[in-house]
Order: sequence, then structure tokens, then C-alpha cells
Amino acid sequence: LGLALYASGLCAVSGATFLYHDYCVIGAGPAGLQAAYFLQRAGRDYIVFERSHAPGSFFALYPRHRKLISINKQYTGKSNSEFNLRHDWNSLLSHDRRLLFRRYSRDFFPNADSMVRYLEDFASLLKLQVQYNTAIIHVTLEKNEQAWNGHYFLLTDQDRKNYKCSSLLVAAGMWVPNVVNFPGSEYVEGYETVSINPEDFTGQTVLILGRGNSAFETAENILGVTNFIHMVSRSRVRLSWATHYVGDLRAINNGLLDTYQLKSLDGLLEGDLEDLAIVKDKKGKLHITLRFYLENRNISAGIDSITLPQDELDNFATRAPYDRVIRCLGWKFDFSIYNRSLRMMPGKGNIKKYPQIKPSYESRGTRGLFVLGTASHSVDFRKSAGGFIHGFRYTTRAVHRLLENRHHGVPWPSTVYPITQLTNSIIKRVNEASGLYQMFSVLADIILLRENATAFEYLEEYPIGVLAELEMQTGRKARSGLFVIIMEYGRNFSGADKDVFYYNRAVGEAQHAWQSNFLHPVIYYYKHLPTEREMRLRPPDWPLPRPNAIHHIVEDFLTDWTAPNAHILPLRRFLENCLSTDLRNFFAESCFLFAFTHQKLPPSCQQGYARMQGLLGSQELRQHAVKAGLLQDYTHTDFSGDRPPDSHHGSQEHLMRDHGIPLRPLQHLVNAKDE
Repeated sequence: LGLALYASGLCAVSGATFLYHDYCVIGAGPAGLQAAYFLQRAGRDYIVFERSHAPGSFFALYPRHRKLISINKQYTGKSNSEFNLRHDWNSLLSHDRRLLFRRYSRDFFPNADSMVRYLEDFASLLKLQVQYNTAIIHVTLEKNEQAWNGHYFLLTDQDRKNYKCSSLLVAAGMWVPNVVNFPGSEYVEGYETVSINPEDFTGQTVLILGRGNSAFETAENILGVTNFIHMVSRSRVRLSWATHYVGDLRAINNGLLDTYQLKSLDGLLEGDLEDLAIVKDKKGKLHITLRFYLENRNISAGIDSITLPQDELDNFATRAPYDRVIRCLGWKFDFSIYNRSLRMMPGKGNIKKYPQIKPSYESRGTRGLFVLGTASHSVDFRKSAGGFIHGFRYTTRAVHRLLENRHHGVPWPSTVYPITQLTNSIIKRVNEASGLYQMFSVLADIILLRENATAFEYLEEYPIGVLAELEMQTGRKARSGLFVIIMEYGRNFSGADKDVFYYNRAVGEAQHAWQSNFLHPVIYYYKHLPTEREMRLRPPDWPLPRPNAIHHIVEDFLTDWTAPNAHILPLRRFLENCLSTDLRNFFAESCFLFAFTHQKLPPSCQQGYARMQGLLGSQELRQHAVKAGLLQDYTHTDFSGDRPPDSHHGSQEHLMRDHGIPLRPLQHLVNAKDE
């Protein structure tokens, strides 16, 4: 039986033997393990290939100085696990409470070794199907009409073993160092190999190429032992607190900015690295010059025969020689293992280091090939957190849901609620949902309205870039309009040149909510599902096309959108205007009155009182209404006449009060304010 089962998984193609799985995942980093978790929970046939002997091999080496810049907040003052993930940037999603990162480190910025241990436990405790020491060196296609996507993916490892799968998930990350070639670049040390012992830099003068977190991390490590550090890059420094992009320079690494601005020898320069050239003198010192000075010159002839910039401009900024030059230019995707048949092409412009993918994270060149994790960051580069664990854990789940619908007929998870729960459902999600919070302007909650707006269907964390394809991608229908709930920063609040600490930077009044700067919920209402053309022609910097109506919930200093007047009431009135209905909740006695005075009952009465359900008044509510001047207090009324206080009528009145049925004239029922 074992031989038969093994043989059933083997296919002979062109003389080679292929081991088959429905899903192949390349890479057992955070994204690969996250994908494996969802596939395993769904009971799918999958395998994860990892070139190293353990998961998370990238974190075994990087960051070189071992301190992560992903926050690990231990305490939030709340016990809601979903809310707490907003401030836990390292945990992967799972059902196992043991696999929260805070159990592995108490440091706000943890050591990378803790991440390595965490990923090892994640793979082992969940018994994920990971095949270690397997480096995939070639991927190609085999056309087959019986395959899910019209072709199979054929993979070959370093031992020439072959594998076949119907869907390929690439989670190999970005690990190929970015290298700039210019005359003298052979004298440059790479971030991946440079010494991390500060004593090796004592009394030296250092030039760092690059201006990201790896460059500043390297500078921070040697700041106290060097003569001075210069840093040169093509673009100006981008501070994450100004751009609101977590991949830009974080405060934990920016000590060199202090020493630069306070004139303590260190400095930053801007220039195109490809225009540089490095010349080494007889003492081993490295001199910076420009490429055009070396035209028609032999660089090996010696520095004395080469014109340096300071020969013409005696105050040239980098005229002092350097002892070391270090390259810290980040990483790029490895395209080398993919056959041309897959059409895995690099992006253009500032996303050329990433493969080209659709907003659904599927390759633009090959159906059935999805890119996950850091390599999928082209979808939201410099916009959101899709290149980091706290972002791609949610986009990976979104991809899994798309695959479940496409290949297994499992629609996108949803919950149906009566329309009376619309306001509450939105308030609950914007106050606790982590995926909306981390992947702002990328993932959205979708509310699909049922006919006559009597109910709605709630879908969580759908990629808004493929909103026009919602019915096809989710298996759900949007026939009667929809709401889209996303989180956004203010339109003009983020940027390298923005002063984000100016006076009056925050908005507090609900009527000015559309001017909110900090992250806040925005609700778009569409009478019809936007088309692909409308998505393409949306206004610049808008995540979505122009809606039929839009509502901003005013920003909140505590990110707590539960204020009755500032947050909930304006939202409810917006929803009521869109739906032309009354979303208030009424007590049973008010519904009773409406039944006699209105042709149509409010939804809460239709779905509550009319079905012999609803809310009864209580003694506490009645006292509150009296104090507020909404009801007349009858408890101290002096009833005239011959009827004794302990008469049958008095007993009946007492009984009715005990059952929460207030006795008051009809006009007071009309004037009473409902909840």
C-alpha cells in the first residue's frame, strides 16, 4: 500500500520523474510558513521548500547587528487579541496562543535570534510540511489543459530532484544584495560581510553607500569609535515618522543625524553612486573622485596621474581619504531560477527590485503563480506595510482565500447580519481589526447590501486593488450596493519634506473629519460595484474610485472610535442617508406606538418587536429618562378621588411598573427620546 501511494504521487514527464503536490511554496521564511499554516488548516496538499536546514534563514544573518526594528509591544491596556496584534509586528497568525512573539522576547525591539527561535517553533509545533536543505534552482512550465491554470509548474532542486505542482507560491524573500558597479567598486565592503565588531573601526574614517535602515544601523554601531562617518546616497533621507512608512529610517537608528546636524564631524551627502569612482593610494587610503575624471585614464597607473575633484575645487566635500567604504544598499529579488516561460519580469522605476505582480499578488506573466511576503511589496511600496511581517501576514491570508475560492469553490468567509447591526459592525471592526490597521489603504472590509437593505453580508480584509473583480474572486454577489471600509492617513500629511509636528496638526470636530491627518477610518458607499475602467481612472493618490458618498470618521488621539457624538452618531446618520432608512434601536413600547402611527416600521421594530422580540424599559432607564427631562415622573403624583392607594388600580399600576411597562400619557410617548 505504501508503494502504491508513493507511486501515485509520481509522474513521468519527458523521461524525468516528478513528485506532485497541489501547492508548492518556495521559502520557509515568515511568509512561507504563514502560507503553509493556512494551507494545512484547509487540509490542502502542499510542500514548502527551504534551502537552509531551518526556517527563517534570512534572520540567522540579518540584520547584521541583530536588533530588529519591528516593535514588540507587551502591554496595550486591552485583552482583545485582535487589537493587540496592531502593536505586535512579529507574530504570525495562528490559532495557537503559545505562538505569540511576546512569549519569545520582552524587548520592544527584539533580537533577531528570538525571531529565528520563533519561526522554528512555529514550523515544528504546527507540524508544517517543510522540506529543508532543498534549494530550488530552476522553475519552468509544462502546458496541460487538465491543470488548474492550464499548466503545471516544474521545479528542480540542487540534487536534480524534480517536483510538479498546480499552483506556485513564491515566498523566497529579497536576499540578493544590491550592488552598484563603478571604477574602484572592488574596494567596497558589503553589508553582508563587513565586520560588526566596533573595535575593528577604531580611529578610522568611513564612507557608507546607502541611506536606509541597514546603512544607519551600520553607522550606529561604529559611531563612537570612528574619526567620522560620511554617508552618500542618491536620495535624501526619509524619516518614517514623516512618511508614515515603516521601511524608511526609524528613530532607533538615526544617531548619525544628531552628529551631522550638531556638527560633530559626521555628515550626509546626495549624489548618484554610478557617477563615483574610488582610487586607492600607496598607503591603502581610498579617495573619492568622479567617473568622468577617469575617462581615458588608466586607474591602475596610480593616484598621482589622476585628477581629483579637489584639484579643481579645493573645498570638495569628500576630499579627505577614507579607510573603508561600506555598501548598504539593500536587497533585490532573485530572478535567476525562473525560466523565461514564466515571464517573471522585474518592475519599473523604484520597484524594479520586485517582480511584477497584480494587486491580487498573482504574477502578471503567469496564472497560478503568486508572490508572497517581502517580494510582494510592489503592490504597496512606500504606502503601507506589505513588505513586513505585520503587513504580509494579512495579505498572505487574503491570497489563501482567493485560492480557496478559485480552486476549491470555498467562497470568501462572510457573516450575514440584519441591517440594524450595520453601525455596530463597522464600529467594532475599526476599533479592533488589525489587518485594516496595518494594511491601510490596501486591505478593506466590504459590506454587501441585501435587497431592500434589510440585511448585509460582511467580508473582512479584501484587497481593494481588485475590487472590480470582487464577485469573481470571492464567490459573493454585490447586487444592491456596497460599503468599503478602509483606514487612511490625510492626503497631504505624509512625505519626506513634511512637518508632521506642526501646531493644529490634528482635527477634533466631527464636521471637519474629512481634514483628519492621522490614521482614521473612511467609509466609501457605491450603488454599484466599481468597474475595472473606474479603478484605472480613479483620482491620483485615491485608493478607490469616486464613490456615491464618502464618510470620514474623525481621527482620534487614542485611536478609539467609540465616542457617541464625535464618532458613532455621524456614522449612523451617514449610513441612514445612504440607505434611506432609520438605523436607530427602539424600545418595544415605541415600536407599539409606531405600529399605530406609521405605515412602515423602522428596521429594529420590524426585526424585533414585530417578531415578538425587543427591549423592555426598566426602572433604571425610566429614572434616567426622568432626570434627563424626557419623561414625567408619576411616582409622586397625588391621585385625587375616593380610590384608596391600595385599591385594585394601584396594585395594577405597581405590577405594570415591575414589568417595565411605564404608565404615561400618549403625548409623552411621542416626545420620548429613543435610544
